[in-house]
Amino acid sequence: MILVTGANGSLGSATLAALHARGASATGGSRTPKDGMRRLDFDNPGGIDLAGMSTLVLVSAGYAEDDQVVRRHAAVLDAAARDGVRHVIYTSLTGAGDHLAFAPAHRATERLVRACGMQWTILRNGLYAELFGALLMWTGDGVESAFGDGALAAVARADLAEAAAIVAEDPARHGGRTYELTGTPITAAQVAGRLGVPHRTIGLGEYRHRLLNVPELLPFQPPMLISIATGVRHGFLDGTGPDLADVLGRPVSDPLATAVAVASAMRPGAAG
Repeated sequence: MILVTGANGSLGSATLAALHARGASATGGSRTPKDGMRRLDFDNPGGIDLAGMSTLVLVSAGYAEDDQVVRRHAAVLDAAARDGVRHVIYTSLTGAGDHLAFAPAHRATERLVRACGMQWTILRNGLYAELFGALLMWTGDGVESAFGDGALAAVARADLAEAAAIVAEDPARHGGRTYELTGTPITAAQVAGRLGVPHRTIGLGEYRHRLLNVPELLPFQPPMLISIATGVRHGFLDGTGPDLADVLGRPVSDPLATAVAVASAMRPGAAG
């Protein structure tokens, strides 16, 4: 049996759906389980129950400060070793993102995974095309961003979910492997061009000022978003590679179309 953590989240739910579509025996785990999922609270290590699971897809619990994230990951890895899980698949961050503000928690978790005593596979996921589209800011006559002319080798989330499902379905084939799952480089100007509107670049200082005035953002989130903007702007996140297409056994999906769809849906006055 395969268990996917974070199964109510975007990547976890898509991975679980991809496994079910392939006919795999899989279930989900979540702090707030539904539809037969197993309850998993990483902040309650003694209550983590992975009995009966042979493969664990550990979707990063990255929505917190780094020390809490790593502590959560360590707790579930300890439970997996205790309960007889044979293979752990961890959804990490592309190696090109080492300078990003949220990279240390991923790299620390990779160390834990490699030392866990179980078979393992690390999926170093590129940044989502959905995120790239969502980070464009609509103005009266177009969109703004702090990305400048830089490109992001963005990936459609569905491709990453399918890749995780493929690996989880036959984990022994991918044991001890670290895959760099990046997509095709796209720019903010390309997204704006598809939308039929102009793109204007703003400075990183202006972007930081705007983020610090968004009350919904938690304290650790503005530095994370700034690091993405400066990474794209200065050409650190545009590298491509063959791993994703090789795992999928097909060409990767068009990330530009995905980013455009997300940005279009956020346009003021857009239906839905």
